Amino acid sequence: MNISAALVKELREKTGVGMMTCKKALVECDGDIEKSIVYLREQGLAKSSKLAGRAANQGAVFSYIHQGSQLGVLVEIACETDFVSATDQFKELGKNLAMQIAASNPACISREEISEDVLNAEKEVIAAQARTEGKPDKIIERIVEGRIEKYYQEQCLLDMEYGRDDSKKVKDIITEVVATLGENIFVKRYARFKVGE
Repeated sequence: MNISAALVKELREKTGVGMMTCKKALVECDGDIEKSIVYLREQGLAKSSKLAGRAANQGAVFSYIHQGSQLGVLVEIACETDFVSATDQFKELGKNLAMQIAASNPACISREEISEDVLNAEKEVIAAQARTEGKPDKIIERIVEGRIEKYYQEQCLLDMEYGRDDSKKVKDIITEVVATLGENIFVKRYARFKVGE
């Protein structure tokens, strides 16, 4: 079944769940929004968006040192209680995110951290490239939107494809752990070190 981007977007707005997970739910439910919401709730995913506003003053710092000791990452993952920070799922998430950061070298955690000036400059470059390629003016705006989305996927940790399962984004993996553990969990900060940089 062909699921439109608009339908996926509508489900995402109603549930706060990641795009890929929304698409999967819509495929499972034959494109029915209401059934998809129920499906996500049964999976424990829809509730996770409601947890996002809660204070998360606990957590842990995870590290990853790549073979050869030339590359290392420290990442702080926040949660609400020390009980959750001691769980195997939380620890596994932290280790996997540290490896993700080592491998992908994101510029920031989320798209909200990219300044308007940087974004506008990137849009101008993309539009100029599209004109150079001979694209008509009427579709340049859509080209810019699509390439900016790709820019987010390359620069922002949460929007990146998850290294261990490229059908999901990093934010989808975090959402799944939030749904399982029932607490607000997020990446607070990270540092990536490479010898010679």
